[in-house]
Formats: sequence, C-alpha cells, structure tokens
Amino acid sequence: MLKTIQITLPPDLLDRVDETVAARQTNRSAFARQAFEDALFRLRVEQMEREDAEGYARQPQDPDEIAIWESAQDWGEP
Repeated sequence: MLKTIQITLPPDLLDRVDETVAARQTNRSAFARQAFEDALFRLRVEQMEREDAEGYARQPQDPDEIAIWESAQDWGEP
C-alpha cells in the first residue's frame, strides 16, 4: 500500500524533475520512488564497502592465502 507524503523542493529542482518526468513519460511520484530506492541502494553499498575495508584493516589479507589460487587460474589461451 502506498502512503502519501509531502516534500518541499526548490523551484529550479522541481522544474528539472518535471522536465525529466515528462521526457520519460512518468510522474513525480514514480520518479521520487525510484530516486529514493537508488539513493538507499547507494548508501547500502557504501556501508558494505566501509565494513569490508574495516574488516581488512582489522585483519589484513595474508599474501600466502591467495597465492595458491593464483596458480589455479586459467585465463585460456590468447
């Protein structure tokens, strides 16, 4: 079920949104929903990247642990 919200935008941003939704033959609501989804996805990716970097900072990768896999790589014949 969709819920109605109210947001305020500067006039120049609203003009650009209206031009974009008209060109894409959609509406403000659909555009806003997609923008929110995209922003939340990017924020989640950033969070996971930070957590990954923090994990490697706490426990750095040992070069020997990947050396065994390097010999198993098969890139095919050129």
